[in-house]
Amino acid sequence: MEYLPILWEKIENMIKPYKFENIYYDGKYLLTKNFGGGSVYDEKIINGYRRWNPRRSKLCAMLLNKCKTMPIKRNSIVLYLGAASGTTSSYVSDIADKGRIYCVEFSPRVFRELIFMCEKRKNTVPILADANRPEQYRHIVENVDVVYQDIAQKNQTQIFKKNIEMFLQKNGYGIIMVKARGIDTAANPKEVYKKVIEDLKEFEILETVI
Repeated sequence: MEYLPILWEKIENMIKPYKFENIYYDGKYLLTKNFGGGSVYDEKIINGYRRWNPRRSKLCAMLLNKCKTMPIKRNSIVLYLGAASGTTSSYVSDIADKGRIYCVEFSPRVFRELIFMCEKRKNTVPILADANRPEQYRHIVENVDVVYQDIAQKNQTQIFKKNIEMFLQKNGYGIIMVKARGIDTAANPKEVYKKVIEDLKEFEILETVI
């Protein structure tokens, strides 16, 4: 036991700032500083840093996969569409620790779990609503810096555009996690991605990560 503090010091020293604000890296995993206390899905916590599993979070996988742009920063106001039980949105809460995250989820079953996550994280707001009808939560959500969407529906591109038009402020950013099988189960995913990019041509697309 007398050498345990030395072990903790070595682990902490291995954790370095990543290329994006308020995100860290230990040589294998991304990590965030734990804003809310405690784990969300039994992830490992090392001296106050939460390991981020890319197999449980598309955003994490994107950031590890040669992504050059990360618009979510410490002060960001984020509209998160398709928050589910709150796994990825909890990391967004860690990153935007001086901002606010509006977490929209349609399923009452997983929304209960989302509420538990939000109770521990005071910069998050759980919203039970259909993201296809953004007018349902217009009285709750302010204009935001980032619209982040992770929804598996055939009209996911249209849902994204509706929310951008209603909530995204000037010079804001949108991130959409395109689920090809959610749009068309039979089509080649590459063709689906091409169609989505065509549908979003009215916006400036900074990069795509596949």
